[in-house]
Amino acid sequence: MRIVEHPILGSDTRLDDINITIDGVSYKAKDGEVIAAVMYAHGLRSHRHTARLGEPRGVYCGIGQCTDCVMMVDGISNVRTCITPVSEGMIIETQHGFGAKAGGH
Repeated sequence: MRIVEHPILGSDTRLDDINITIDGVSYKAKDGEVIAAVMYAHGLRSHRHTARLGEPRGVYCGIGQCTDCVMMVDGISNVRTCITPVSEGMIIETQHGFGAKAGGH
């Protein structure tokens, strides 16, 4: 689901070289990608569930202005996945409700 040939940007020659975990499953990611792009490439659309009704949410604005794509990343809640690049060994989890406060409180 990645664009590998673009009429202006050319061919995507990056290698899959970052290993991340999303909800307990290992995925390969391309160095420099944001979390939301990796998830989209692997067919994952739900990032969080709302506090009130538990409804799934995913990418909405894609530029870090809304909070629909927030997830738990390495134990930190409310991380905007549309603007956060992946890093080796990153652990990403679906966020339920408002998530835990920083520091696990």
